[in-house]
Amino acid sequence: MHKSGFVNIIGRPNAGKSTLMNALVGERMSIITAKPQTTRHRIIGILTEPDYQIVFSDTPGYIEEAGYKMQEKMNAYVNSAFEDSDVMLYLIDPQEQYAEDDLLVTKMRRLDTPLFLVFNKLDLVDDNQVNTLERQFKKWMKPERIFAISARDGTGVPELLDAIKATLPEGPVYYPEDQLTDRSERFFVAEMLREQILEQYHQEIPYSVEIEIETFEETQTKDGAELARISAVIYVSRKTQKPILIGKGGASIKKLGTNARRRMEDFLQRKVFLEMHVKIREEWRDDEVWLKRFGYDR
Repeated sequence: MHKSGFVNIIGRPNAGKSTLMNALVGERMSIITAKPQTTRHRIIGILTEPDYQIVFSDTPGYIEEAGYKMQEKMNAYVNSAFEDSDVMLYLIDPQEQYAEDDLLVTKMRRLDTPLFLVFNKLDLVDDNQVNTLERQFKKWMKPERIFAISARDGTGVPELLDAIKATLPEGPVYYPEDQLTDRSERFFVAEMLREQILEQYHQEIPYSVEIEIETFEETQTKDGAELARISAVIYVSRKTQKPILIGKGGASIKKLGTNARRRMEDFLQRKVFLEMHVKIREEWRDDEVWLKRFGYDR
């Protein structure tokens, strides 16, 4: 019997959803930083074995009070995950405070598909914190299974995966066996550049930028090695942000390019020539046309 299905991971910003999906799939599909709202899109990760195929979905952290149209689009990705799941993973950060009337808690209570409550970050909290929160959630909803894990160091992840496999229905192979995601290389290199911006810059800068890959060409170096020539535009939402991104004498953007190129080379397994330009697109986070251009209607 072949099992298959769609497993969606939902939770608050910075709960560890991307880290968990990467751990479950065994590949680094989603970018990870310590900053909340790192994930902006719904990203698919596919795990295929002879007797099963699991299509994991990493979603943005749900924002109770969206401040921009971009955040409304991010919330829409989360809402869509309630419509197509065979198993739902509700990822909980025990360091956070939760309430019975939280919107996600309310949505989970109405869920028809199997719900797994997953308490993450065991490497950062003690058992008492987890147990207290577990008792609360048992009063609010009736999950099919409850797990305590550390997505970062892998504690409890194999047991979670086994439970997912046992719960999935009998089904077909939805994607080719060698396919890991539904996203293109262009998407991932843009995300890697944004990841380095999140790591390198502070305050509002990381949340005000969007990346557009203008060109992605497969060529060769003079000695015949494979080379990817990538031209990227970094859009900022205010004029004052451009000089901050570039830095004095171009030092900041040079460092950014070096770190992003290394990350891309590791992912693409070939040399990368990366060219970057910084442009201003004021208020793009509230502009429907530009949000569509950046892929937020997907």
